[in-house]
Amino acid sequence: MVRLFTIVAVLAVLSSGFCEEKIFMQRAGVAFSNREYRSMLTVTNGEQFGSWTWPEMCPDNFFAVGFSVRVESNQYGLDDTALNGIRLICAKDEDRSFLYTVESHTGYFGVWSQPQYCPSGVLTSFQLRVEPHQGLFGDDTTVNNIKFRCSSNPMLEAPGMDWGEYGHWSAECTNGGICGIESKMEEYQYALDDSTLNDVRFHCCAKSQQ
Repeated sequence: MVRLFTIVAVLAVLSSGFCEEKIFMQRAGVAFSNREYRSMLTVTNGEQFGSWTWPEMCPDNFFAVGFSVRVESNQYGLDDTALNGIRLICAKDEDRSFLYTVESHTGYFGVWSQPQYCPSGVLTSFQLRVEPHQGLFGDDTTVNNIKFRCSSNPMLEAPGMDWGEYGHWSAECTNGGICGIESKMEEYQYALDDSTLNDVRFHCCAKSQQ
C-alpha cells in the first residue's frame, strides 16, 4: 500500500511584520518506483546481514537535495544498532517549497535527525561508516554513519555514531543526481543481537534535456 502524507513546516516568521514561509513535505513511498534511472551508486564496505528491500524513488524531475537519518544513541552495554534508516529529501530544480521524501525500509530504533540540505545543487555520491562483524558473541552495529557530497561541492555528514571506519566513496552521479534509495535491512531479532541497516544503494538519474 502506498503511504502518502503531508507535513507542513513553518520556516520563518519575521519579527518586523507578519510573513511566514512554508515548506510542504510529502512522503512518496513506492508511488514513483517505476521511474527510470541511469545507474546505481554502491560502496564495498556494507555488511552481510539482512536482505535488500524495496526501492523508493523521487518523482520525475525531482532529485535528492537533502537527507535525515534515524540513529540510536549509545546504549551503554545493551544492544546497539547505530544507524537505522536514511531519508532522502527530493526537490525539483531549486524550488524547495514543495518536497518529497523517500526512505525504503528503515529500522525501529532511534530518532530522526533534523534535515541537512545542500546549499545548492543535488546529492551526487556517498560514503558509509561501517563497523565490521564483531563475531559470534559481539554486538553488531554495522552501518554507523553516512556522508554525502553535493554537486555544488559541499560534503554533508550525518549525526550518526562513530564505531567502525569510513570506506571509499561511491562513484559520482554526473549530469543529474541521486533520485532513489534501496536499503539492506536485517529484520528485528527479538531477544538476539539487532544490527538493522547493513548497507544502502542509491539510484542515479539523468536530468531531462529541455
